[in-house]
Amino acid sequence: MLYWVFKWVLFVPVVRAVFRPTIEGAENVPDAGPAILVSNHISAGDTFVLPAMIRRRVTFPAKAELFTSRSLGGRVVGWFLRNVGQLPMDRSGGRASATSMEGVLSVLRRGDLLGIYPEGTRSPDGRLHKGKTGVARLVLQAGVPVIPVGMIDSQFVPARLTRIPLMRRPKIRIGPPLDFSAYAGAGNDRTVLRWVTDEIMAAVMDLSGQTYVDAYASSVKDAAMAGREFPTTELARPGADRPVPTPPAPAPAEDGAR
Repeated sequence: MLYWVFKWVLFVPVVRAVFRPTIEGAENVPDAGPAILVSNHISAGDTFVLPAMIRRRVTFPAKAELFTSRSLGGRVVGWFLRNVGQLPMDRSGGRASATSMEGVLSVLRRGDLLGIYPEGTRSPDGRLHKGKTGVARLVLQAGVPVIPVGMIDSQFVPARLTRIPLMRRPKIRIGPPLDFSAYAGAGNDRTVLRWVTDEIMAAVMDLSGQTYVDAYASSVKDAAMAGREFPTTELARPGADRPVPTPPAPAPAEDGAR
């Protein structure tokens, strides 16, 4: 309930009046049923501009640290995220990460939309970076449509007079659904996981118009913070020249199912 109050009373009016975003391809988002929205990530504003421009509810996993801070500001952020239905995502690995993934899957099981940033963090230089294969694992396990999204011009830029950082007419482009159901039985096949991830990133690239860099955004960002340059290679598309993997053979029918 609180999600819809925040959305229609606060988010939607403010976002549309202040930032004046535009959206193309909204008809590609299904009116009902589960789906995963996969998007590039160039600004902190992406997380609220996209949900503000889509009629359905969108849930984004957020790093668990945002929910556990003991500072006053951190507690306010944690309270806000919980009450608008965002999910804490533990990235430490092991059982904690597995529990977080179960929470993410529950969003899809109840028929809602899940938003994912395959790059794992905001782009440090405006380019599109290598996607992490966790998105492919989620897609193949959930077996739901993948809706690619391109965010454009959503960076915060200081206003000329006030110097207050604002977005200047961000654009959202949404593409047709992608179907990877043929690879549902691939399990942890790394070749399939990388191919699915690259296909998703290629669709996002087509929508966003960004230059693609075959390096993880986190690696580029960490190197910059350490004062060194991380070597990157620009490709025409994600997974360039990588062959299409053969879909796994269907599991044999059990005797009782014949």
